[in-house]
Amino acid sequence: MKINADNIAAMASRERAAFVNSLSGFKAANLVGTADSQGQTNLAIMSSAVHLGSHPPLLALVIRPGGDERHTLKNILETQCYSINHVNAEIVEAAHQCAARYPAEVSEFDATGLTPLWEPGFEAPMVAEAQVSMVLRLREHMPLAINSTHLVIGEVVFVALPDAACRDDGTLDLVAAGTVALSGLDAYHRVDAPKRMAYAKPDLPPRRL
Repeated sequence: MKINADNIAAMASRERAAFVNSLSGFKAANLVGTADSQGQTNLAIMSSAVHLGSHPPLLALVIRPGGDERHTLKNILETQCYSINHVNAEIVEAAHQCAARYPAEVSEFDATGLTPLWEPGFEAPMVAEAQVSMVLRLREHMPLAINSTHLVIGEVVFVALPDAACRDDGTLDLVAAGTVALSGLDAYHRVDAPKRMAYAKPDLPPRRL
């Protein structure tokens, strides 16, 4: 099958969204926790977290178009603080329900039964049921003219994770942490033990760690 730009443009809106969202392959499934200046919490599921750099430790999120109805973006801009929490198999159903459009006065924590976890000194809650959680401070916000989405760049300032998920070389064992992957808009995948490769150098055959 071959699909061109005209074919994509001719798709029904929901079909096009499902198709294009699947093109990027497996993605991280994360819950983004925020609160407004009055402490009203919000929790949103996102699959757009991207590593931007390690020093300082930066992650980017792409947030869909919208103004105040995008409670996550509104809260991030208001408090400059948010959390990113890995979804695991035990909380997939609750995490997916966070995609529902609840009114601002309804917290997704309350609606789904997930538990806000507050670390002293930070204005955003983490998710107690997540195995890997981090708090970020907003460093840059860029509205994108091409499609009115928002690029949000944050610096990781706190991480909570189980000891069993930490390897000696600094990498995380996401299988041990139970982290799941997401494809498209609604397909959640357990992950197998990885095939790890040694650092690639020119003119050397690839080898496994």
